Amino acid sequence: MKTTYKNIKVTIHNNVAVLSFNRPEQLNAMNRDMMNEIIDGINIINEDDSVFVAIIRGEGRAFMAGADIKEYGGQTPEQFKSFQDCGIQLYKSIEKATKPWIAAVNGFALGGGFEIALSCDMILASENAKMGLPEVFLSLVPGGGGTQRLIQKIGLNRAKEMLFFGNQYEADKLYKWGIVNEIYIQNEFDDEVMKFAEKLARRSPSAVKELKRLAQLSLEPVAFEKKLAEEGVAVTNLFYGEEAKEAIQKFIDKT
Repeated sequence: MKTTYKNIKVTIHNNVAVLSFNRPEQLNAMNRDMMNEIIDGINIINEDDSVFVAIIRGEGRAFMAGADIKEYGGQTPEQFKSFQDCGIQLYKSIEKATKPWIAAVNGFALGGGFEIALSCDMILASENAKMGLPEVFLSLVPGGGGTQRLIQKIGLNRAKEMLFFGNQYEADKLYKWGIVNEIYIQNEFDDEVMKFAEKLARRSPSAVKELKRLAQLSLEPVAFEKKLAEEGVAVTNLFYGEEAKEAIQKFIDKT
C-alpha cells in the first residue's frame, strides 16, 4: 500500500480505513494533485479486503471547502474537462464501492466537499459543521452530481432551496432534513465517529455489501419487480453462505 501522500493521509485499524484530506491551511480545498491522490487512496481502500468500513474526513477546521478556485478558474478547456471527469470518477468510486463509506464532517463541507459527503453512505457531523453548495455565487452549478444526489437524499423542494440560495447550513438543520445521520459534540467527535465505524465493521461484511447494492438499486430506473427479484437472489445467496450458516447456528445455540 502507498502510505505517503502530499495532500491526504490513509490509515487502517480494526478493519476501518480513514482517508484524511490534508491541506488544512487551504481548508482542504481540492486541486488537481489532491484529487488524484484522493482517487488513488479510495481505490486502495476499496481493494483492501481487510477493510470493512471507510471514513473520509478533513484535517483542521474543514472537511473540504470545495475546489481550489485559484487553480480551477485558470484552467484551459482541456484541463477543465479532465478535472470534471476525474471528479465524477472520484464520486463514483465512493458511491459504487462494495463497502460503506462514512463522511465525518468537522467544519466546512462546501461545493465539491459536500458532493463527496453526499456520495458517502452516511454523514456524521460535528456540532459546528456547515455544509452547502455555493456554486450559484460563481454563476455555476455543482458539477459532481450534487444536484442529483442532493435531491435523492433530501427531496426536491429543500434541494432547490439549498441550490438556489447557495447558503451554508448548520448540522442540526441538515439532521432534521435527513442528510446528517448523527451529530456529535466537538471534543468527542473523532472518538464517536470511530466508535460508529467500528460498530458497523462488526456487522456481516457480505450482508452489508448486498444491503448497499440493493439500497443503491432502489434509485435506479429499473422495474420494481426486478428490484424485488434482486433482493430475493441476494438473500438466497447469503443464506447458503458460510457467514449466515455460522450466524444462524450461533443464534440457535443461544436459544
